[in-house]
Amino acid sequence: MDYLPIFVNLRQKPCLVIGGGDIALRKINLLIKAEAKIDCLSPLFCDGINSLSLDSKLNLINKSFELNDIKDYSIIIASTDDSLVNSSISILAKKARIPVNVVDSPELSSFIMPSIIDRSPVIIAVSSAGKAPVLARIIRAKLETIIPSAYGALANIAGEYRQKVKDRFANIKDRRAFWESIFSGVIAEKVFSGRMDEAKNDIDNHLNNAVDMELGEVYLVGAGPGDPDLLTFKALRLIQQADVVLYDRLVSKGVMDLVRRDSELIYVGKKGGSDKSTKQIDINEQLVELAKSGKRVCRLKGGDPFIFGRGGEEIESLSENGIPFQVVPGITAASGCSSYAGIPLTHRDYSQSCRFVTAHLKNGTTNLPWEEFIIDQQTIVFYMALSGANYICEKLMEHGMNKDMPIAIIEKGTMPEQKVYISSLTKLPSLLEKEDINAPTLMIVGEVVRLHEKLNWYGN
Repeated sequence: MDYLPIFVNLRQKPCLVIGGGDIALRKINLLIKAEAKIDCLSPLFCDGINSLSLDSKLNLINKSFELNDIKDYSIIIASTDDSLVNSSISILAKKARIPVNVVDSPELSSFIMPSIIDRSPVIIAVSSAGKAPVLARIIRAKLETIIPSAYGALANIAGEYRQKVKDRFANIKDRRAFWESIFSGVIAEKVFSGRMDEAKNDIDNHLNNAVDMELGEVYLVGAGPGDPDLLTFKALRLIQQADVVLYDRLVSKGVMDLVRRDSELIYVGKKGGSDKSTKQIDINEQLVELAKSGKRVCRLKGGDPFIFGRGGEEIESLSENGIPFQVVPGITAASGCSSYAGIPLTHRDYSQSCRFVTAHLKNGTTNLPWEEFIIDQQTIVFYMALSGANYICEKLMEHGMNKDMPIAIIEKGTMPEQKVYISSLTKLPSLLEKEDINAPTLMIVGEVVRLHEKLNWYGN
């Protein structure tokens, strides 16, 4: 181990930064977060440093470095563009036993500045011992995606209850088990979603044995249109901590590969007209029963749960049964598929409004308000429209839409197998007869479709 990782309390401690450029500014901003008392020494200062001095966040010493500038500081950071000056600072600081960091010169430094993930009071530092700082930043970026920003709030709450928990549980193993259940369960998720009062109330109840610790929670998570990179950070976190995952046929393999390996997987797909489809009432009942058994349940749905995903019905059932739940929105198919096809849903020259329509109503018909669709500069996105595409074209023309109105059919949008078929109201039936197009698909009707050829960046 080249360096011992330590964390230093610099609150109201005197620190010296030598240099007045952008690199010095980055170091100063870190010291400000640590609430240090900062002197910045340089003959010239960048605009950012000058602005900070106006806010009284640091003291500027407007001159070139001299030997007697090394005083009783807690740390010194050198970021000048003069290697001789940097070397002198290093020698003098080490002689005075003051920790010194010379930016981009680990050989001159007694300590180095790591890449930091700040979830105060939780701090995570990543270092490559000065050998590959870009690699350290890449690792930090990866960690940022999987560590919730509210971990600091969770740590603060733990600090508030630390003594109470010690008083309640004399045995260290019992305390550890208690905190593990808090940090990885429903209470932690309440903190992550900003429900602090609820979380504290639950901890109080658990300490008083007034609540059943076995009640689980349901996460209604939007899996997006297919590309796993389109998942939100929160969706990924909940997917990876769920004990059970109920998923449908529109959730891509790439997303399913991110599920925790030891999670129980339950397929609850639905397909129009199929006897093998899972009934919605059965899904609702499964969610309730699994949560009542203490499981963390992820209901993973393609696209967004609240846009033709029947998510509202599922959480109604959970609410009626007193099951805690949270909803994570996903990128709906209309947004994801249109973006990957280079078809903006709105555009100043072509469309000032957009309408999302499901081609399958509750009673199995396609009885839609067709006259409302015949509006200039409007984009219409039809979900689940492949089987009824010919009928849709027929009805749109019947109600007055231009027969040459362009249409896009996007198959397996956002995924490597994506295909985009461009046609028009009159020509689409023959296209569908000629091409072997399979679900999942999305149909976009409107003048914006003309932009596909110009703006297509993802390809077919």
